[in-house]
Amino acid sequence: MRIDLHETAMLLENSDKILLLCHAHPDGDTLGSATALARGLMQKGKKVKVDCSDAIPKDFSFMFEGLEFEEFEPELIVAVDVADLKLLGKDYEGKYTGKIDLCIDHHGSNMLYAEKVCLEPDSASAAEMIYLLLGIMNVEITPKIASCLFTGVSTDTGCFRFSNTTVRTFEIAARLAKLGADTYNIIQVFFETKTKTYAALERLALESMRFYFSDKCALICVTQDMFRRAGSDESEVDRLANLPRQVEGVLVGVTMRELKDGNFKASVRTHGDIDASAICKRLGGGGHMGAAGCTLYGPKQTAINSLLKEVQAEIDAYIID
Repeated sequence: MRIDLHETAMLLENSDKILLLCHAHPDGDTLGSATALARGLMQKGKKVKVDCSDAIPKDFSFMFEGLEFEEFEPELIVAVDVADLKLLGKDYEGKYTGKIDLCIDHHGSNMLYAEKVCLEPDSASAAEMIYLLLGIMNVEITPKIASCLFTGVSTDTGCFRFSNTTVRTFEIAARLAKLGADTYNIIQVFFETKTKTYAALERLALESMRFYFSDKCALICVTQDMFRRAGSDESEVDRLANLPRQVEGVLVGVTMRELKDGNFKASVRTHGDIDASAICKRLGGGGHMGAAGCTLYGPKQTAINSLLKEVQAEIDAYIID
């Protein structure tokens, strides 16, 4: 059942014990949205817990400062920025199948798995939706909440560079800055600073870049061996996703990372009217027009070939149109 933000606010207001779930391999939007909503609900006297199947990357630890979660039996289970139940992670997918009461999300590929779904595909981030939701609930946007939301807005738009960025995105970001978001440090940490291990991983990733379809597609593949050589891990791989698309003439940029089980996660970034979500949806994934992801199975070359087949179909359709 689809509901709007006002109905979502009423549902949250009428619940006293609320569990907020983030997707596995958490990013700034799922964590920023969940922690901002948690702080807002706590203002309203609710018992709240934020949970994720994976460890929280250290760059996001500031979002949890001052938050104390106690154990309770939830009256309402809410997934935040989670388009598909399987994105919760293997263990949590089984644990929460058929138990999600509400999903707040902005992905057009949302599988509508929750009993009630508040979905805004035109929103650049879930954090934008949470900002509006907290306003409806008359929550005070503290500097902590503003910083959590600004992290979500800025990271899901690539620091306002991606095509999903709208006028509303800029307006909300400006309001969050005015309300005390630590904009300088957030941008510095997530867009201007590289760890030595990330720098080493980026070098190896760039060396792996290959071009296809008259250089309209660029692909990099990060293997477990690269992680070991760089002293890095999967927590640093998200920032690589935009590198292939930055090459002049590239319409589709692909970043693949090898999982420990030998399968691959792929992040697809596109320019113009090429639909990244269409590419990934045919492979069991989803996302947005300009940014999407999926899981690929089999050995490395098999995974690459299956993805390139869908990329070629989308590029050919784009050129014909």
